[in-house]
Amino acid sequence: MTLFLRAGVLFLVAATGLPGWVWANPPALPVAANRPVDFIKDVHPILTERCYSCHAGAKHRGGLSLESRESLLKGGESGPAALEGKSGESLLIKLVAGLVPGKVMPQSGARLSSDEIAVLRAWIDQGLKWDASAIKAGDSWAAPLAPRRPDVPTPKDDQASTNPIDLFLQAYFDSKTITPAPPVSDAVYLRRAYLDTIGLLPPTKEAAEFLSSTGEFAKDKSPDKRAALAQKLLSRNQAYAEHWITFWNDLLRNDFQGTGYIDGGRKTITTWLYWALYNNIPYDQFVTQLVNPSAASEGFANGIVWRGETAAAVRPPMQASQNIAKIFLGVNLKCASCHDSFINEWKLKDSYGLANVYSDAPLELVRCDIPTGQKAETKFLWPELGSIDASRPRTGRLAQLALLITKEENGRTPRTIVNRLWAQYFGRGLVEPLDDMAQQPWSADLLDWLASDLVSNGYDLKHIMQLIVTSRAYQLPSVATDPRQPLPAYVFKGPEVRRLTAEEILDGISTLTGVWQASPQFAIPNPEPKSDPSVVRAWRVNSDALTRALGRPNRDNVTTRRQSEATTLQALELTNGPALTDWLKRGTEKLLATNPQPSRDRVAALYTQAILRTPSEKEMELATAMVGDPVTTDSLEDFLWSLIMTPEFQYVY
Repeated sequence: MTLFLRAGVLFLVAATGLPGWVWANPPALPVAANRPVDFIKDVHPILTERCYSCHAGAKHRGGLSLESRESLLKGGESGPAALEGKSGESLLIKLVAGLVPGKVMPQSGARLSSDEIAVLRAWIDQGLKWDASAIKAGDSWAAPLAPRRPDVPTPKDDQASTNPIDLFLQAYFDSKTITPAPPVSDAVYLRRAYLDTIGLLPPTKEAAEFLSSTGEFAKDKSPDKRAALAQKLLSRNQAYAEHWITFWNDLLRNDFQGTGYIDGGRKTITTWLYWALYNNIPYDQFVTQLVNPSAASEGFANGIVWRGETAAAVRPPMQASQNIAKIFLGVNLKCASCHDSFINEWKLKDSYGLANVYSDAPLELVRCDIPTGQKAETKFLWPELGSIDASRPRTGRLAQLALLITKEENGRTPRTIVNRLWAQYFGRGLVEPLDDMAQQPWSADLLDWLASDLVSNGYDLKHIMQLIVTSRAYQLPSVATDPRQPLPAYVFKGPEVRRLTAEEILDGISTLTGVWQASPQFAIPNPEPKSDPSVVRAWRVNSDALTRALGRPNRDNVTTRRQSEATTLQALELTNGPALTDWLKRGTEKLLATNPQPSRDRVAALYTQAILRTPSEKEMELATAMVGDPVTTDSLEDFLWSLIMTPEFQYVY
């Protein structure tokens, strides 16, 4: 055996050539605090701030949970974490003090101070007194992995709605001392439900029937016309698919043109995606067919290759792991694809382990573009859900990955999608940011119940949408808050005021004028019998300067939330852009050619169709003066432009 000293560490090298660790100058262990230690005031804050992120909730790194006295004494893979009355011999103290060569806890962030270690030593020496009442909801929050189905609260005697969403929210409102506002009017609800569910303005005839409670929505035929409307909208399969395909195109980077399509490195999945939405295939099957694709759906995973290999962290398998994790699991692996993440608990080996599933050969771990010489172990992000056999061919590994993502024990997948749906209808998720599901929801019970209810109902996304649209919560007046406002400052009071997407704005203008898009890039397969072939919605055409200014992304990357703030480019396109100017001109020409009306009638009709209300006397006076008598193409174009520029048209209230 040989002894040598390097960097203050004494190595003992045996005949095998492998060093054994012996500390030449081991760190000094702080003495225990010489005072009585209180668990609530002294110990719990240290555990909350420094330990629970890795050893609470679903995160039991090394098998260790610090959520109870029993789990602390039991310890994890390395044995008991603490020995009552013997702090100097306790593994917990050795790790936080840096007495175990090559290991120090916590693994990220600043090390515990000498005073903090002294407190923990005194606490162990004084008998590890534990007060479970100190651990309140949120104090030791760690996002659970397993599914959870809370009991639906019992409705109060005077509660108007028995929708489970409202029953959970009643307890939430009570805890915040909030009295919910009365529901919005039929007109506001009608426009909101149409735009949120199928992305279109309500047709004039259907709106008149709904608002007058005659015809199809007469009260004697439907005791709850809003529920009947929601069901009707969700049953319009073609309109539903044409609206929600925009949401999924953004998420799945699917488009008709862009980088990679020319050289074959990228492939559209539009036909598969349209039919998947039209037929409302169960969400677990939807995910499976994207993760473990067929020829029709392979453009999502295989299309990642177009970006090339500009750096190790963006090689195609790495991009696959980043996108799969982000879209379906609400996990951000971007930082962990270059080095151990500074913003969450994920490690370099985690992102590479998932990337190996998509790689033709085991990947070498590369930290900040510096090869480490180590091969990554093929694994799922949560190995406790199951393993992936690295010896299987790629198709076999993808099949295993799809099973793990949709596994019943994996509560993260349904939580992620119901959170995204909630954000689409309410403007803000139960968890924010949408791509970081490790954050604490403002109502964990509601999130968990919706996720479990999705699974219980066969992963039917329309079932969750029906629950949302018929809830009293969805019918509350809209509010305006900062979507980036973190917990606990954020308090839910109703849906956010939301701007229409580029596609919704353009389809709304088409509804008003009767002039729809030209040059569609996608032909609707087997259109519904009553559908008008001239109706070409905005999602079916290539993006242009106008749609990009209104927020349509280029889809070179996953987009989970579009930019909604007004920009200078947007102002220029909406005021002087040739695309909108030409379109409005053609629209007004068609309006006058097909249905000439006196100025007052024309103004009233356009107001009602655009924002579901008649103009005030002042508005009518200004508008009729603008339109003139007789109505001309230029004057009607000016009025139509001023109408679509109003917040009432461009926003969902």
